[in-house]
Amino acid sequence: MISTYVRFVGNDHLIDVVGGATRLEFNRQPRSPTILEADCWIGQGAIIREGVRIGRGAVVAAGAVVTRSVEAYSIVGGSPARHIRYRFDSSDIERHEDTLFR
Repeated sequence: MISTYVRFVGNDHLIDVVGGATRLEFNRQPRSPTILEADCWIGQGAIIREGVRIGRGAVVAAGAVVTRSVEAYSIVGGSPARHIRYRFDSSDIERHEDTLFR
């Protein structure tokens, strides 16, 4: 689930090119995929950087800036986003997985 005003931001401008205007210096390296796994929820206004993986069942809080991958069933928030807690304990994760994915 992706809320409103969520942005997926690439790593596409180089800032260390001597004699090159930053707005004109694009990173021509191969792109890293950003992956959203099943049953995750991205809150309003979150920013997701290139190359991160949002794990299955994870929740990204509104306004969070995600610069690193998020573990499955983790809740993250802040700028940069940090782990707050897990949605469920391990036995509830197993029941949830059995219900939805098996």
